[in-house]
Amino acid sequence: MLPDIPTVGDFVPDYESSLMDGLGAPRNTPAEIIDSLNKEINKGLADPALKARFADLGGTPLALTSAEFGKLLADETEKWAKVIRAAHIKPE
Repeated sequence: MLPDIPTVGDFVPDYESSLMDGLGAPRNTPAEIIDSLNKEINKGLADPALKARFADLGGTPLALTSAEFGKLLADETEKWAKVIRAAHIKPE
């Protein structure tokens, strides 16, 4: 979106970062409710107008299953946990 501004990846080899938003439900929400919500949300994410709006904001919607989203969250948590441990980052 800003072609004349260098990215962090231009200065830090293998740098990778992303921002994601998602919806969650309370633990023990019945599977049929999760499936219904997931179906309707993914239907909305497939709408061309919504896709265009995401693109205008620099985003790309990912229509995932609840299992895929859970894996994405787990993978991201582990990735950043490794960074935190390697950098000896402590909460303040």
